[in-house]
Amino acid sequence: MASPRPYSPPITRGRRAREAASSDRLPTDVLFNVLLRFPARELCRLRAVCRSWRSLTSDPVFMTAHAARHPGPLFLAQFRDDKTHSIYIVDLSGNVVKRIAGAAGGPYHRLQCTRLDLACLTTDWNRCHVLNPATGAVQALPEGPAVEHVNRVNLRDPYTFFALGWVSSTGDYKVLRMFNRLGFAKGGHQLFEVFTINGGAAHAQWRGQQSPGLFVDECSGVVVDGVVYFLTSRTYDGARYGIRPDYIVSFDLGREEWRRDLRGPISSRVGSASSYMRHHLTLAELKGSLVLADRRHQPFTLDLWFLVDSGSGHWVKEYHILTGPAISRPVLVDESFKPLLLLDDGRLVVYVATRGQLFIQDPGTDNFARVYMGRLDSVSVYTGNLLSRG
Repeated sequence: MASPRPYSPPITRGRRAREAASSDRLPTDVLFNVLLRFPARELCRLRAVCRSWRSLTSDPVFMTAHAARHPGPLFLAQFRDDKTHSIYIVDLSGNVVKRIAGAAGGPYHRLQCTRLDLACLTTDWNRCHVLNPATGAVQALPEGPAVEHVNRVNLRDPYTFFALGWVSSTGDYKVLRMFNRLGFAKGGHQLFEVFTINGGAAHAQWRGQQSPGLFVDECSGVVVDGVVYFLTSRTYDGARYGIRPDYIVSFDLGREEWRRDLRGPISSRVGSASSYMRHHLTLAELKGSLVLADRRHQPFTLDLWFLVDSGSGHWVKEYHILTGPAISRPVLVDESFKPLLLLDDGRLVVYVATRGQLFIQDPGTDNFARVYMGRLDSVSVYTGNLLSRG
């Protein structure tokens, strides 16, 4: 007769927790290397096992090692069919790494195209939220104007643009706000203000700034190393005002002042302003440099000009890309096209807003590969560490 099996108590939730807690007896270096293998999504869950695991995975040494082992890239995304107003952190394969429910703030908030460890969500009518994706904390910026701009005409029917940037010299995050009164030809105005996110009570208000003297295209704004760059408004006609379409103005968030204007790389190389148009041009930030993207229809091409010296205004064309009409090269010539990120191997990630899709362009083959995920409503690059706790 077979001997009876030894009694084994049922596996309960409490028992699982006790067994998990017993893993604390593992040598710290062994546990460190084991947990290092898990992606951030799983580590955020494992932190709930016990205090020692939470302490270890929150240690700066562990977070640095984990970031080096799981380099990304990661993106912040809103999806068009999502009714929960969530922000999603996704990887380059389209997998959702983390979901932050309700973080978008409402149906009309859109992610600004940034490359930071914070996110900026805004509307056209003066709503701005700054989100920390690692902690889920949201800060709503005040809607009231700077003291200098109280009762100005722009505030009666505000149409706003926001840009979030990081000032490396001080560690401050600052937001540039522009109240944009349409109708430049009829005396329109643009008012500019700055707000410091982490400046404490002394800076918890908007500060009025001077105008650059030119009407800027608010949709062209991009932040590079704490400086906000704009193309001039399409209202300017080269023949009438003598301002070329690739003329660029910039605002220094650190010094809170407008800088010397930049002449783009194209106007100095063409015979007349009529040979290209402003709506063919897009500003972007790639590898820490300001980039001017020039899209052409005949033939379908995209040139990427990198600003290598802002003092001398020296530009270098580093990419010449065929964009269509082959099946492997989708026609990316509309105004919604945005260069988003350069990967370490030289491939380019681009976002096409009208399609709500990301593509990866291979410069060796000129082919575009689609990143399969839900249809995007807005997207930005996330450079933070999801294991950070504040």
